[in-house]
Amino acid sequence: MRSHPNILELDNILIRGRPELKDLKVRLARIEDLDFCSTIDYSHLDKLKLRREVEEGRVFVAELSGSLVGYLRLEYIWHKVPFISLIIVKEEFRGRGIGKAMLNFVENYLKAKGYKFLYSSSQANEPGPQAWHRKM
Repeated sequence: MRSHPNILELDNILIRGRPELKDLKVRLARIEDLDFCSTIDYSHLDKLKLRREVEEGRVFVAELSGSLVGYLRLEYIWHKVPFISLIIVKEEFRGRGIGKAMLNFVENYLKAKGYKFLYSSSQANEPGPQAWHRKM
């Protein structure tokens, strides 16, 4: 696995008005996180492809009090334009700011690597993700 210099790890992220998230940590995914990611991701992504994305530093996880609660997959359009291909939080943890914390982490990660833009989208027939994107 390649090393990732200058990567921030956000421990104990303070989310205003959310003391229950004081133990939230966002980090790059590790190989041992693959089972969680493939279980929560309903797209049935090939596990070998997901493993390769983890090894390339394109998958991030949110961990709350030692348990994984969400993950984000980053892809690059034309190998140079960062695009969030998936951001998902376990249903029972939604609406608490975890998705926003993952987004903020990835924005800072990409800024540190010199990127100026980050793209994302959602399906037109998914009102929940559409509303989340509008809030961000």
